[in-house]
Amino acid sequence: MKYDVLTALSVSGLHGAPAQQISMTRLCTLITARYNWKLDHFCVGQPEMARMWHVTERTVKREIKRWVDDRLLICVRKGVRGRVGAYRLNILRVFEISRATWAAVGTDYAERMESMDPAQSSSVVKVDFAKTVQDVPPVNDGTSWSAVSERLRALYPDKHRNWFAPLRFVSDEGGRYTLAARSGFVVRYLETHFSTVIAEAVQAEVGLGRRIVLIADV
Repeated sequence: MKYDVLTALSVSGLHGAPAQQISMTRLCTLITARYNWKLDHFCVGQPEMARMWHVTERTVKREIKRWVDDRLLICVRKGVRGRVGAYRLNILRVFEISRATWAAVGTDYAERMESMDPAQSSSVVKVDFAKTVQDVPPVNDGTSWSAVSERLRALYPDKHRNWFAPLRFVSDEGGRYTLAARSGFVVRYLETHFSTVIAEAVQAEVGLGRRIVLIADV
C-alpha cells in the first residue's frame, strides 16, 4: 500500500507544473525517509527537513503550510515551545489528486488503485454466488474469523484482497471482537471506510453484541 501511495504522489507531481514537481519530490522524499507507517504520521523537525531538501527553514514552513492548506497533510500535533509537530498523510486527498494519472503507470496499477479507492465504494453490492472468488485463498485459522473473512471475500472480492485478507484474528471476549492490521495507517483506513462492513459480517457469522476493535500489529 505505501508504495502505491508514493507512486501516486510521484506521478501526479510529475504531471504537474515545475513547482508541483518539486513540491511532490520533497513530500515523497520526506515520506520515504521519515514516515512512521505503524503510527501513521511523521514527526520531523524543520532543520532536519531543510537539510534533507537542501533549502532554508522558511521554505520548509511554506511547504508544510501548503500541504496542510491543500489537505494533503493533517496536523495531529502542533509544534510549540520546542516540541516537534506531527503530521499524517491524508490518504483520501492522495487518491483525489492522483486519480487522473493512475493509467499513466499501467493498467494493473490503475485497477489496483481503483479497488482501494474510497470514492468507488458503494452501499449496493451485487454478488454472484455461483462464481468462486479466486483472488486469495480463504482464511482457515481455526477461529470464527475464518467464516467472517469468507463472507467478506464473497461480498467484496477486490476489497477483501487488499484490506480484509491480511487482517489477523486476536480475540473474541468481553463483547470486543479484536482484529490486528499491518499498521496504524491501515487501522485508521479500515475504521474510516469499512468498520460497518466488518461489523455486519461479524454479526452475521458470529452473533450480536460485539464491538469491532482494530489494532496495529507490532
